[in-house]
Amino acid sequence: MIKVGIIVGSTRPGRHADAVARWVLEKSKGRTDAEFEVVDIKDFNLPLLDEAMPPSMGQYAQPHTKAWARKVASFDAYVFVTPEYNHAPSAALKNAIDFVYAEWNNKAAGFVSYGASSGGGRAVEQLRQVMGEMQIADVRAQVLLSLLTDFENFSVFKPNPMHETALATMLNQVVSWGSALKTVRNA
Repeated sequence: MIKVGIIVGSTRPGRHADAVARWVLEKSKGRTDAEFEVVDIKDFNLPLLDEAMPPSMGQYAQPHTKAWARKVASFDAYVFVTPEYNHAPSAALKNAIDFVYAEWNNKAAGFVSYGASSGGGRAVEQLRQVMGEMQIADVRAQVLLSLLTDFENFSVFKPNPMHETALATMLNQVVSWGSALKTVRNA
């Protein structure tokens, strides 16, 4: 069984990422092929990159970086829950990804995004480029949520049931790739 981290990709007050992450966790219950855990980047209080050495060196000095590195390393795969802010993922999520390096390598990732006009698709497109550099295999299936139709009054998360099918497909791919890449990491 692999471990999948559901990364809450926003720290903004009034954010929706935490509600979406809880939905992903709820819909993952009952699966017997993976354990899922919500990881809120807000809980790690990561400042804007404050390490003297590049993350690829793995020489972390700051306690918050060491704690974040341990958490990231504890998973075999990830589901990134990301808003789309100005056609991009949140700066907080990009910063959290950039804080560590080897801890991400040879793992799998899927995406659940939300936004006004494209369901967060443009944020995911940018994250896919970042995943390649971090040596994370991102899966094809994704979940795109609309602030117009999946959030009552743009605030209360009430996803259309049709998204459950897309989520199940994405989770199947993440678990499959996460399991396969575990053998690469163990080689």
